[in-house]
Amino acid sequence: MSKKKLNYTEALTELEKIIEQIESGDLTVDELSEKVKTAADLVKVCQDKLRKTEDEINKTLEGLE
Repeated sequence: MSKKKLNYTEALTELEKIIEQIESGDLTVDELSEKVKTAADLVKVCQDKLRKTEDEINKTLEGLE
């Protein structure tokens, strides 16, 4: 995974590619280990983005009350 900040869509796309590679069964044990680590990082990016978006939406809705 590159050092640049990924947006949600980019992270999800990368995660989907890794899932396809894992499901293909063509990875060595070492490659699998790296892919799983990268996938875990991508899941965290997605979770963080979703939490941030939820917080922003809640703040916006609170301002409407």
